[in-house]
Amino acid sequence: MADKKAPRAPKQEIEEGTRFLPKFDTHGMLPVIVSDAVNGDILMFAYMNEEALKLTLSSGDAHYYSRSRKALWKKGERSGHTQKVIECRTDCDQDVILLRVEQNGGACHVGYRSCFYRSVKLGTDDGSPLTFIGGEKVFDPKEVY
Repeated sequence: MADKKAPRAPKQEIEEGTRFLPKFDTHGMLPVIVSDAVNGDILMFAYMNEEALKLTLSSGDAHYYSRSRKALWKKGERSGHTQKVIECRTDCDQDVILLRVEQNGGACHVGYRSCFYRSVKLGTDDGSPLTFIGGEKVFDPKEVY
């Protein structure tokens, strides 16, 4: 990974080169979209700091950074609902990561397989009411956390 203090690589190299040069935001965070490697469903959204990214790449297990707790966490460490990384992609600007994972259990702390278990209504000015689309919960959070 690029040294944070080093000057940013030329745009051409970032957008079309072969070096991984992740661009963390001003808080040292990198947004991460997580999808199911088999069916492509979006499972969750999280952030990584440099340490979480390094641990993810070296171990093959998804690690994230909790902005609310200000702490590193390995997905599934407490719940057992781990994510084995099958592929790590970056976008054209290298400022977003897409992880394609094998999800063991639910990805959402509320109990659903995906954190995106509700649909926002279009054609209204406030999006109400939300429609539940995530099916049944795959685990009971009270039993896990």
